Amino acid sequence: MSMFGSSQFGMPRMKPLSSKRSHVVSVLDIGSTKVVCMIARLTPRQESQILPGRTHHIEIIGIGHQRSRGVKSGVIADLDAAESVIRLAVDAAERMAGLTVDSLIVNVSAGRLASDVYTATIDLGGQEVENSDLRKVLVAASNQSQRHDRAILHSLPTGFSLDGERGIRDPLSMYGDELGVDMHFVTAERITLKNLELCVNRAHLSVEGMVATPYASGLAALVDDEVELGCAAIDMGGGTTTISVFCEGKLVHTDAIGLGGHHVTTDLARGLSTRIEDAERMKVVHGSALANGGDERDVISVPPIGEDDRDQPTQVPRSLVTRIVGARIEETLELIRDRIQKSGFSPIVGKRVVLTGGASQLTGLPETARRILARNVRIGRPMGVSGLPAAAKGPAFSTAVGLIIYPQVAEMETHASQGGLIGSFGNGTGRLARMGQWLKESF
Repeated sequence: MSMFGSSQFGMPRMKPLSSKRSHVVSVLDIGSTKVVCMIARLTPRQESQILPGRTHHIEIIGIGHQRSRGVKSGVIADLDAAESVIRLAVDAAERMAGLTVDSLIVNVSAGRLASDVYTATIDLGGQEVENSDLRKVLVAASNQSQRHDRAILHSLPTGFSLDGERGIRDPLSMYGDELGVDMHFVTAERITLKNLELCVNRAHLSVEGMVATPYASGLAALVDDEVELGCAAIDMGGGTTTISVFCEGKLVHTDAIGLGGHHVTTDLARGLSTRIEDAERMKVVHGSALANGGDERDVISVPPIGEDDRDQPTQVPRSLVTRIVGARIEETLELIRDRIQKSGFSPIVGKRVVLTGGASQLTGLPETARRILARNVRIGRPMGVSGLPAAAKGPAFSTAVGLIIYPQVAEMETHASQGGLIGSFGNGTGRLARMGQWLKESF
């Protein structure tokens, strides 16, 4: 049985995890570089200071990954190719876990991810705040966000206000004249999501839920203090670089740009006139975003493009490779810096930035990022799960691990806070009745 209900406005909606029992969760990270399937067992755990919001212990029991085909900048460009890679990745994970998967949580990097905050207020007339008032104000905020060409991926109440006093986490039972809410909506183009879902369906699998890539990587790579105090996670993938900003434990902003590690590779292939795969190898082995004194003297041999055996490799100074790599990395980071600035969330990010994703492993990247972003930078690896094979412990697997963590926080999207704000209207499931339930009815 699927853990997710489906809502009328086209987006699969997750059902909350039960804190009392174990679950098996399967996820699919469809990237431009690789496609990863992970299967995990979630077992209830005691409340603890470490990762306080996490209700379950996560153990990875199956993993499969394949080099991506048919995906360009996070967009499905070739259905057949993408479908076959998805099948291979899922098959491998199923074999390792010893079970079959029928539905998965899938990430979304393309579709022009957008973040919008809508504010709504309702009149209370001096009465105390009841569940029905919360429901009313959340519906009012949601109604502003509807657009036929875009689908809502995430809807998170980021804060309430009473009579203009902001920053109230749980207004239930308080008195006031006017109740306000700020709702953060992450949306993507419907068409992109439809094609993503189609691709998964063609592999005879169903989509349980969709999660914005930046949200997932942030969940996996950030520590609690960062999420609480304000921090940006920058996921540098092959075809896209995505940003998420967290504050007070919640996702407050996301963004994405269509530049990533592949652009560095194609720059090298063009600049040095060599094959894409040779350029990729040179990037990994010799590439650096930082110039180094010995670069002029070091010489790298570049394999020729031609099939002719008589073609000799050309020799180029390493400094040329560094210049080509550095130029593209700087452009990407400057774009990110400007996007953070333009978003208005720069003060919230403060000095904390975490780089993750496969392309974040490039030599010299943290130093270059420190200089361009003028912030403290660390490389974030996926945390909070056990059973990851050594090969999957690097930043390239943050999104996949974040998708597995996601079901535990999916509830935040529906309760406006951990107090189970939107508690008791659903079909008698108490605090598990979810906003999805009434978003469904109201749309």
